[in-house]
Amino acid sequence: MSALKILVIPGSLRTGSLNVRLAAVAAYELAQAGAEVTRISLVDFPLPIYDGDLQAKSGVPKHAANLKRMMAAHHGVLIVTPEYNSSVPALVKNTIDWVSRVQDAHETRGQVFRDRVFAIASASGNRLGGARALAALRLILSACHATVIPNQLALAFADDAYDEMDRLKNAADAEGLKALVRQLIDVSQRMM
Repeated sequence: MSALKILVIPGSLRTGSLNVRLAAVAAYELAQAGAEVTRISLVDFPLPIYDGDLQAKSGVPKHAANLKRMMAAHHGVLIVTPEYNSSVPALVKNTIDWVSRVQDAHETRGQVFRDRVFAIASASGNRLGGARALAALRLILSACHATVIPNQLALAFADDAYDEMDRLKNAADAEGLKALVRQLIDVSQRMM
């Protein structure tokens, strides 16, 4: 059987982002659990704001097609999203909107979402840890017919969540991340 491949996508471009940091910790945990991990930055996949007229005129941007193909090369995807105004940031929503429109000749539109497993996580400096963004992201991915695992991680007070080795200090947070990683790997292996 081929190695299990997991794609980790931080939904932030900001320097010092709490969510980029959580994505790095999650990628490490996934690798420790035996997955082959690819962590990307959406800065490498710049996309215009989704516009149906733009798509009709110019087609799907090459970066959306490239990101869709990268997702397709993995068995599972972890999206780590910030929370802006109680929801997902425009970067995350826009990326999903464009990728959902990529359709290669041998597949149906949005097939990349139906054929792999998704996990979601968020980090925030407040006590909710991005839980409202996770609810919104779960709804968006479900509308794309994605399999989203039940376990998720809303890392509260994330600006003080790490020790000097960049590990999660709080045992409950660390166990929550391990549970998410285990479930993502288990469900992805079943869908391989």
